Amino acid sequence: MKLHVCPCGPIQTNAYLLTAPERAEAVLVDAPQGVWAEIAPLLARERCQLTNIWLTHAHWDHIQGVEEVVQQTSARLRAHEADRPLHENPEVMSAYALGPLGLAPLRIDSYAEHGAREKLLGLDCEVRHVPGHCPGSILLHLPAANVAFVGDAIFRGSVGRTDLPGGDFGELARSIREQVYTLPTTTQLYPGHGPETDVASERAHNAYVHD
Repeated sequence: MKLHVCPCGPIQTNAYLLTAPERAEAVLVDAPQGVWAEIAPLLARERCQLTNIWLTHAHWDHIQGVEEVVQQTSARLRAHEADRPLHENPEVMSAYALGPLGLAPLRIDSYAEHGAREKLLGLDCEVRHVPGHCPGSILLHLPAANVAFVGDAIFRGSVGRTDLPGGDFGELARSIREQVYTLPTTTQLYPGHGPETDVASERAHNAYVHD
């Protein structure tokens, strides 16, 4: 598996393109505005077809590019059902975005629940529900690759904001302690914004949520 980090959109939201050239297959984690222009050359170069898009949560900056990518690839859209209200009416986020979003409702092909075991590019993947920043926040843990894609639940030395509708700091702290800090300590954490980190570093140094 190859990992391509693609910061896109007005607030540089990280999209992660996972490619497996030997399988001619790819998966995208989150789809910020403009992501198709970033990943299209990568898919062509590695001769991979995008089969799935996973949304770590439904906040506007993580979904602005979904419609274009789906139109170009027919990839299946996966998410957590707790974010259904935002999937069905994303324009409600205009109140706390950078203005009108012009987003059409998302058609989620299938919802994944906490504890679900999936296959991503032939690798085992565990879905963990990590609410607090957004009701439907999830992380995707790929043990064989020693990585987890954590959305905006936790960042290097920080955590996701909880002052938006559906946010709750107590719930977020619980999610981090029970679902992030319980991953193997060497697991590399890839967040929705900023650089990667790892479980051991956050358990030891994150000032917002102590182990």
